[in-house]
Amino acid sequence: MDIQHTLVPLALFLCVTYAFKAVLDAVMRERLLKERASEETIDLILAGERAQRRLAALRSGILLVFIAAGFGLVQWIGWQEINAGVVAVLVGATGIGHLVFYALARRRP
Repeated sequence: MDIQHTLVPLALFLCVTYAFKAVLDAVMRERLLKERASEETIDLILAGERAQRRLAALRSGILLVFIAAGFGLVQWIGWQEINAGVVAVLVGATGIGHLVFYALARRRP
């Protein structure tokens, strides 16, 4: 199968999903402003969004580092084709990345 037949629909799906989320966030903020929500409520919502963005960046960074380490391990071992060992190393690296993120997020006050 050609990579374009896989990559283009995947990229389109991601773009549409991101646009939909952005529109929903904008509508929610507009409703909050129209209803004249208290300043404390708006500050709490914005602080929560900031914290979520920070945690999402932390999760992405940790996962990418561990997946890169998994690919590096596969390269170091010298595997040239996809087999059960390659998949196990990459899935294990992803799992370890998730566990590290969970431990760091749980420690957060």
